[in-house]
Amino acid sequence: MTKNRLVIVDYGAGNLRSVVNAVRHVGAEPLVSSVGADIAQASAVILPGVGAAACVMQGLQERGLKDALLDFIVRDRPFLGICLGLQVLFETTDEGGGCECLGVVAGGVKKFTSGLKVPHMGWNQVRKHGAHPIFAGIDDRADFYFVHSYYSMPGDPMIVVGETDYGVSFCSALARGNLVATQFHPEKSGPNGLKIYTNFLKMAGMVC
Repeated sequence: MTKNRLVIVDYGAGNLRSVVNAVRHVGAEPLVSSVGADIAQASAVILPGVGAAACVMQGLQERGLKDALLDFIVRDRPFLGICLGLQVLFETTDEGGGCECLGVVAGGVKKFTSGLKVPHMGWNQVRKHGAHPIFAGIDDRADFYFVHSYYSMPGDPMIVVGETDYGVSFCSALARGNLVATQFHPEKSGPNGLKIYTNFLKMAGMVC
């Protein structure tokens, strides 16, 4: 394994540039890669996500990245999923008529049906559930930036470390071992978002 190699996964879509810039801002130099071998050799992996879950899954499958990601996560190595990078961790999503996802987290993804404007877009509060290193130095109910039409429903409520209200209370951050994922976009969330990236890199032992 290459020491201190942070890989940002390129599956053919996603807000890669803003994630790369945010990571560089907090002191890491990432490798953007669509090669499974790079994931296998990484010290930590970030899976960003925009667009549609089915397109994410197709992009991962076509590039041979799905199995590499599954192996990385199963080995409990430092992983951060962002927005759709959170949603595709689940077993299924209702998006686009339904599709199977990575299945590393029990539960599914549902569309907002509260009559509120969809997508849920803009700043909203995240209530912390207990203390977790990903939120170190961040106040409870801090604001983060969201853009999404679907929300996750984890089968295990114990993995929920952040929750947000938008018609319903939904999981806006989850964690299990070295796997962390956020529904919000840290790279669009100002100083608190940059702190999320710093905290993840600290969890991965890549910054002090």
